[in-house]
Amino acid sequence: MLAADPETMSMSSTLTFIPGGYRFIPGVFQYSAGVAAQTGLRIERVRFLEPVPLAEGFRRIAAYIRQSGRPLTAFCACELRSPAPFDEAGFLAFNEVYVGTLRDWGLFDGKVNPVARSNVCPEIAPPPEPAFHAFSFTAVDAAAPPSFVVAGSGEAQEGKGSYRESTVSLGDVSADGLRKKARWVLGEMERRMAALGFSWADATATQLYTVHDIHPLLADELAQRGAMPAGLTWHFDRPPVVDLEYEMDCRAVHREHVLAG
Repeated sequence: MLAADPETMSMSSTLTFIPGGYRFIPGVFQYSAGVAAQTGLRIERVRFLEPVPLAEGFRRIAAYIRQSGRPLTAFCACELRSPAPFDEAGFLAFNEVYVGTLRDWGLFDGKVNPVARSNVCPEIAPPPEPAFHAFSFTAVDAAAPPSFVVAGSGEAQEGKGSYRESTVSLGDVSADGLRKKARWVLGEMERRMAALGFSWADATATQLYTVHDIHPLLADELAQRGAMPAGLTWHFDRPPVVDLEYEMDCRAVHREHVLAG
């Protein structure tokens, strides 16, 4: 159940997903642009020690959420790992499979998807098939500080034609091209956080995904901008769509776990 009609909402506004206990920024059909826990709940993140294939991952996630005393609709964000970047047709086909489980769990109504997501491709030792790296869900906590997860974004505006048509500095991985990509993605992170009511000062983790040298950008584009208050986790991964080169996500999550088995 949504608190408002998505047809009347802009991408900078939020909807409330009442069954899950969180607000979200409407995005494309495969994921929202970010989520924030409602008052009296916290977002909790769980990372798998090793990537878990999609179907098995959904089974483990369902068991974990239920054992925590929460409904499956509490599932609010996930981080995926894929074998290699998809072309646009392949990405669409994958997403249509992925959202099938969200529909079964009461999260996706065929049009609006509240669940935030990142999906990237390890350059070294990638998984043989799409897999879960981590997931987040809402848990009851009357004293919880505010928490959020901003979904991953590469250097292309989503939902505006093809990725190639909207990619910043398409094909340019020079220092100048990467700087332009980074500035666009950083701006998108800030737009999403602002829509949820947060800023970089609230973030407990900032993650960056690229196989290119980002050291020239660290001081003036990231650190001085305040984009890494808790440091920076750089994953040597590619974004999920061919021709994208730089992706980021961020979060304010105060309770995190690692599952070894």
